[in-house]
Amino acid sequence: MGAAADGVCDIAVVGGGGAGLTAAIYGARARRRTIVFERLVTGGQIATTGLVENYPGFPEGVNGTDFVIALVRQAERFGAELRYEEARAIRRLPDGAFRVETDEGVVRAHAVIATAGAAYDKLGVPGEAEFTGRGVSYCATCDAAFFRDEEMVVVGGGDAAFDEALFCTRYASRVTLVHRRETFRASALLQERAFANPRIAIRRNAVVERIAGGETVERAELRDTATGEAFTLPAAAVFIFIGQTPNSHLLKGLVELDEGGHARVDLRMRTEMPGLFVAGDLRMDAARQLVSACGDGATAALSAEAWLAAAGIGEG
Repeated sequence: MGAAADGVCDIAVVGGGGAGLTAAIYGARARRRTIVFERLVTGGQIATTGLVENYPGFPEGVNGTDFVIALVRQAERFGAELRYEEARAIRRLPDGAFRVETDEGVVRAHAVIATAGAAYDKLGVPGEAEFTGRGVSYCATCDAAFFRDEEMVVVGGGDAAFDEALFCTRYASRVTLVHRRETFRASALLQERAFANPRIAIRRNAVVERIAGGETVERAELRDTATGEAFTLPAAAVFIFIGQTPNSHLLKGLVELDEGGHARVDLRMRTEMPGLFVAGDLRMDAARQLVSACGDGATAALSAEAWLAAAGIGEG
């Protein structure tokens, strides 16, 4: 399998996170010309994670960056090509192939696996970016265990915030759930569970204005939206769950998206458009975990290989 220097490949993978890199491993190992397009840092969200403890096979955990480097080496070992270019458009051609357009040029692909993921909505307050990975997190399931017996703050008012606040109580000495409004969007059942949990304190009509600390997070500075009063909550961790925005702009007009902008797929990661597959956080009903994203990537690549074979497209 040679490099796709001629601008033609069997599989174009858009997004270089866990799902995309796993898809590249499976695609390239099947002797398909595979190109991965990544506009930012290879590895996606996982590249900014200090320690991954819930990926199978690493009993002591693994550094997120080290994990990504291993995935990249594995994909390149089988011949996958990584291009640090932003995919600007994906177009379906009359013959059924796809045209992937970047600032650097155009690649024709027989199949496309979109794994561009989703971006966590940010508070945009001082300290949020600086302390990301050092107490600020967007995944309590991933990181709450690092702050055992510490005080934690969870920001948000929907199902995700309540779910994660309840999860945090397994480790925290106290969890304060902060919401900017009086009422919550979370389901009644989740609200009942949170209100009944003695480790959860509810702070309504409040917004985080600053996250502060030394080497790691030590406190969250807030303001009461009703009274204007400023107050501080001690916290070793601040978990933010105010929404997620899928990077699905490239898929608009090609496939059906749900109300949240996630692509609708079947269990084999197939969209309604033949040859176009979606995996990871970009798809509907994703578990939003590294292990499930990698599994999605493998499934999508296997489906892409089956589709290429059925279409009579030979090996690269």
